[in-house]
Formats: sequence, C-alpha cells, structure tokens
Amino acid sequence: MSDGESTLSQAADAVEEASNHKALDVLARAGFAVMAVLHVIVGAIAVAVAFGQPGEPDATGAIEQLAANPWGPAVMWACVAACAGLSLWQASEATLRMRGKPRKERLAKLISSGFLAIAYGSVGLSFAGFAVGMRGDSGDSARDFSASLMANPLGLWVLVALGLTIIGIGIYFVFKGARRGFKGELFHFDGTRRGRLIDSLGVVGHIAKGIALNLTGLLFVIAAAKHRPEESTGLDGGLKALRDHPFGPSLLVAIGAGFIAYGIFALIRSRFGRM
Repeated sequence: MSDGESTLSQAADAVEEASNHKALDVLARAGFAVMAVLHVIVGAIAVAVAFGQPGEPDATGAIEQLAANPWGPAVMWACVAACAGLSLWQASEATLRMRGKPRKERLAKLISSGFLAIAYGSVGLSFAGFAVGMRGDSGDSARDFSASLMANPLGLWVLVALGLTIIGIGIYFVFKGARRGFKGELFHFDGTRRGRLIDSLGVVGHIAKGIALNLTGLLFVIAAAKHRPEESTGLDGGLKALRDHPFGPSLLVAIGAGFIAYGIFALIRSRFGRM
C-alpha cells in the first residue's frame, strides 16, 4: 500500500470512528422519534379528512400542526437537528459502515440508505423552512415542480421516472410489511405479547405507507401521461382524491390508521432499534 493510500485509509477510519460516536446515534434516535410523530399526525389528519374536515395529510401538514404551538420555533429547530442527525447516520450507513462488505451488499445499502438520507434531509429542510417563516402548500409545490419539469425537453420522462421510482418504493414497503422485513431493525421480542404487538404494527404500518406512496407516484405518472402538471398533487392530493370514490372515505380511514400504526412502530424503533 502506498503512502497516499495509507493516508486515505487512515482518514476513512477516522471518519468512520466519528460516525460511530454515541452522539450521532442519540440524534438519529431523536430523528426516528420525530418521523414517528409526523406519521401519527399525518394519519390523524387523513382520518379527519375522511370525515370532511380540512387539513393536509402529508409531512407539510403535520409540520404545520407542530409549528402551531407556542413553542413552535424551538420545536422546529430541535426537529431540524434531529432530522440532520438521522440523515447523517443514514449516509454513514450507506457508505462508511459498509466498508469491507461484499460489493453487491454495499450497492444495495448505498441505494436504500442513500435514498433515506436524502428523504430525511429534505424533511429537515421543511422544518427549517417553517422555523424561518417560509410556509407553503405541499400540493402547490408538487404542481409547480411538475410544471417546471414539463417545461424542459426531457422533463416528461424525468417525471415518469420519478413517479415509477416512488411506486417502486411503495411496492417495497408493501412487501417489507407483508414479509416482516423490518424485524432485523429491532431487538427481538419474539414469543411475547409486546413482540406480537410490534409485529402487527410493523405489518400494518408498512403496508399502509406503501399504498400511500403508490398513490403519490401514480399521480406523477398520470400528470406526465396527460401533460397536466396540475394533477400532480403529491400525497396530500392523492389521499384527498380518495374521498370522491364510493369506498374512498373508508379506505382513507384505513390508510390513516395504518400511518398511525407506522408512527407507533417508528417510535418503538427509535427506542429499541439496532444502531
């Protein structure tokens, strides 16, 4: 090994050691707790919308609810820190902590944890936006994003790819829930009443979240196929659109309950998850 390679290896070891610091694990657990609360609030809003109440059943609507309390700004900045910590932890999971693993395993982890790092980071940016007073409608943001893409020559195909990617992630969540693929993320409580409850929450929550993601991705694909960006309204629009169908309100209640189940599961994950 050359001196340059040795120096790079030592630097990578130092960064990996820093990424294993307990402080980052604590922040990541706090980030999981924040995501848990967001899912519970989204689920509660979805149930309320099913009964004709106003609200945005998505992350933006949930953050708005949290920002409305007297301690709103302080809560927002605390959530920014927690989401940033969780994003960094996922980034280290995708890269530094996979050193020495087989190439196929490294690639799979890079895709899964890399996507989560971006997703949690974007939620952190949403909290920061609310903290500094930049609030907006999530449906309008999705429409504006779709319209800007369609204005470019390759934008239509990018929008289709985005929609199909979201659908793929949704299908992954459905299969992960159905096959109990989440069990490796937690310390096991097999054979106990607590274990059976956690198992049920994980199954229901992952499947419900997968269905909601499929609806969101489908709206992007439909908007691209029809060349109508106004139909790309994100999760908020996708869930609200269910109200107009015969069994829509019942399905919306079921999805909302599933989001609440996922939120409770994520809260358990924040406490008993493997880090």
